Amino acid sequence: MPSLKRILVTGGAGFLGSHICERMVDEGHDVICLDNLFTSQKQNITHLLTRPNFEFIRHDVTRDIWLEVDEIYNMACPASPVHYQYNPIKTMKVSVMGAINVLGMAKRTRAKVLQASTSEVYGDPDVHPQPESYRGNVNPIGIRACYDEGKRAAETLFFDYHRSNGVNIRVVRIFNTYGPRMHPFDGRVVSNFIIQALKGEDITLYGDGSQTRSFCYVDDLVEGIIRMMNGPDSFIGPVNIGNPGEFTIKQLAELVIKMTKSKSKLVKLPLPKDDPTQRQPDITLAKKHLKWEPTIALEQGLVKTIDYFSKLDLRQFRKPTDHTAHKSSNR
Repeated sequence: MPSLKRILVTGGAGFLGSHICERMVDEGHDVICLDNLFTSQKQNITHLLTRPNFEFIRHDVTRDIWLEVDEIYNMACPASPVHYQYNPIKTMKVSVMGAINVLGMAKRTRAKVLQASTSEVYGDPDVHPQPESYRGNVNPIGIRACYDEGKRAAETLFFDYHRSNGVNIRVVRIFNTYGPRMHPFDGRVVSNFIIQALKGEDITLYGDGSQTRSFCYVDDLVEGIIRMMNGPDSFIGPVNIGNPGEFTIKQLAELVIKMTKSKSKLVKLPLPKDDPTQRQPDITLAKKHLKWEPTIALEQGLVKTIDYFSKLDLRQFRKPTDHTAHKSSNR
């Protein structure tokens, strides 16, 4: 039987963080969920609040906090253009100062710490699909740079703490993920299309819909992240975690309309600045080192996601921002 651990999940009330908290609680570990609830929802963790091995702390990761833990999943950061462009300076602070704070905690407590990085570190890629060795094509002064460069800087910090202080790190680069507990107003393409289709509203395509994305169902992604955390210290990453199946945005929209039996029509709007035209992970390293690859096909995952959104009372969800950036971004 594996030993029980004290685990901190920053951003633990968010979409991905809440699923990690749930997995760790179910395995019997002592879990601390830290979140400031800016873009996340307390509803995501309500079912865990009565569990004796779960604790919720409302706290901003940019502020120092003193905790004794064995492992840290650093998931805290707004991840949708609508949210991270609302306050770009704070977004950069979350990536950089948040990383410094969790790395300092890991150094002090000798905890293992995993950084949730992103496929956005590749920018609008010249190489396709994207391997971890590709250094990216990012606009450092663009409107998305607060997130793209913030995550790149966080990776730098993780590797410098590892080299300089011997901190036991893991870095995963997460590609587009979808599933239950996505915020209905996060402005991401899957949630937007499903909400629009369920309401019978026009589905908004940015550009001509030929941009490609690779969509990974949340259960597959969480399994990959946990395997990385539990993997050998000889492999610290970065490693791509995502589904290599590639679809155009138009294909996704048409599939959602078909699966919801919606009468929604497709409407085209101008392409947002610096929006990547292609995104597909090369998961060779994940297969080799983690023995991981996705098992849930897009249609199978969409069935579960559509079912989740169809049962939501949208009046219970507040829009975290009134920012108009990428209202239907292709993330």
